[in-house]
Amino acid sequence: MALQWMILTYVVAAEAALAFLLTLPAPKLLKNQFVSLVSLILQPALFIVPFAGFQLLDIYWKNEHRLSCTSEICTAAERDRYEKSIYKAQRNVILCASACLLYWCLVRICKYYKDIQNLEEVEKRCKEE
Repeated sequence: MALQWMILTYVVAAEAALAFLLTLPAPKLLKNQFVSLVSLILQPALFIVPFAGFQLLDIYWKNEHRLSCTSEICTAAERDRYEKSIYKAQRNVILCASACLLYWCLVRICKYYKDIQNLEEVEKRCKEE
């Protein structure tokens, strides 16, 4: 069951690296090429949003059906295992939310760069007239 969390972790790391690289100052030609490359990557990478949503639903379902250790009969090991599972669930929720948020940020950054390119082209055409 840990494979999906490894995949999600790597995707979040890759999204964070791309967001960092997109926001670094670079020459205009290099930036335009990089933005178009990231835009091409983002189209098939949309799978991360439903994947993270499914993982969130899985966490919610497991949380609703988790055996709670609230009685005095629980041993220390059972209580520790229960708390550890709660911490893992919280970490995984943050991971899912980060994946969706970073994907949205990448899409918006690329859209803003493309809008800026379009405005610069319009400005250039107006100056030529």
